[in-house]
Amino acid sequence: MAVVIYGGLTLMLLLRLVERPLHGHARPWTPKITRAVCRAVFPLMGIRYRVKGAPMTEIGAVVANHVSWLDIFSLNACQKVYFVSKAEVARWPGIGMLARATGTVFIRRDPREAKAQQALFEERIRAGHHLLFFPEGTSTDGRRVLPFKPTLFQAFYSDGLDKVMRVQPVTVVYTAPEGEDPRFYGWWGDMSFGPHLLKVLAAPRQGRVEVVFHPPLEVAAFAGRKELAAAGEALVRGALPG
Repeated sequence: MAVVIYGGLTLMLLLRLVERPLHGHARPWTPKITRAVCRAVFPLMGIRYRVKGAPMTEIGAVVANHVSWLDIFSLNACQKVYFVSKAEVARWPGIGMLARATGTVFIRRDPREAKAQQALFEERIRAGHHLLFFPEGTSTDGRRVLPFKPTLFQAFYSDGLDKVMRVQPVTVVYTAPEGEDPRFYGWWGDMSFGPHLLKVLAAPRQGRVEVVFHPPLEVAAFAGRKELAAAGEALVRGALPG
């Protein structure tokens, strides 16, 4: 896994030296490397991977439930997206480098920066990027969906952006290995990354993950961010077993 991930990162950085001057934010080449690397991780780990539905091609954003660090691979393996993440992730060893290289948008939970972040979202969306964020605001045990926070949805109601874009809800469903706790792949609360990573990698048998794409929601069809967030939350929750 390390060879595949960091080998792909090296190739991506080299290709970006040519891609950036020619295309700027567009990134027509490097996301293909990201998808290939993330897809390769699952057979290496022995986790079965399945996709239901299809990612949208229209201008817009993607919202999903947040279960684990595995979400990065699950959601990147089947679509071209750019994650929205808290600023602290940029400083995490190893992961921060990967996040920066793949075009992650880092934000601070500071109301004073809300306008600047909204402008950044709009710039990236109008550039054709599908930004992906987790409206729950934190990860869970994978058996439930927390209420979606509507704050980031406000960025979709500026300067007529709501007239041209859609939001696609996505549900990530993890099934634990046979005989394990149903929450096996969940990484939440005060769990440390290292021990959880080792537990998953050391499992003699693995489970599966399914990524479910729901029909995109037209932003203009909803009166405001709260209604849009609630509709996305209902679709994401509805695809979880039980």
